[in-house]
Amino acid sequence: MFDHCLYFNTSALARQLEREWAAAFQPFGLTPPQAFMLRAILEQPGMLQRELAQTLAIARPTATRALDGLAAKQLIERRCLQRDGRELEIHPTAQALAIKRALNEASGRVTARLKKVLGANEFAAVVDKVRDTRSAIE
Repeated sequence: MFDHCLYFNTSALARQLEREWAAAFQPFGLTPPQAFMLRAILEQPGMLQRELAQTLAIARPTATRALDGLAAKQLIERRCLQRDGRELEIHPTAQALAIKRALNEASGRVTARLKKVLGANEFAAVVDKVRDTRSAIE
């Protein structure tokens, strides 16, 4: 019925992927959005909150709520900029730094499994096509 519906097929795929990454990040007590956000912060400490939202292609209020969750888990801290107290830098805590490698490895295992199922070339092609489609629609 919906074989040619972009919305239906991408939503169904998103739900499947959500389950995959939820299982991978469950040992850390993180949801996939929290884990990917933390991975971005660990990769670029000191990123501004607006830059983080832009990197993750989410709205700033969505980023704020996710950051609140990471702060409650003591995985990040927000620091006001000296030049502009309205801007916040996001920094990982020592607790976050301690799980960085394991978090990346957990995500890597999901990616490796999907590459095995799809084939590495097909996996890369799908990711590229989805990214290009998302960018074109923006």
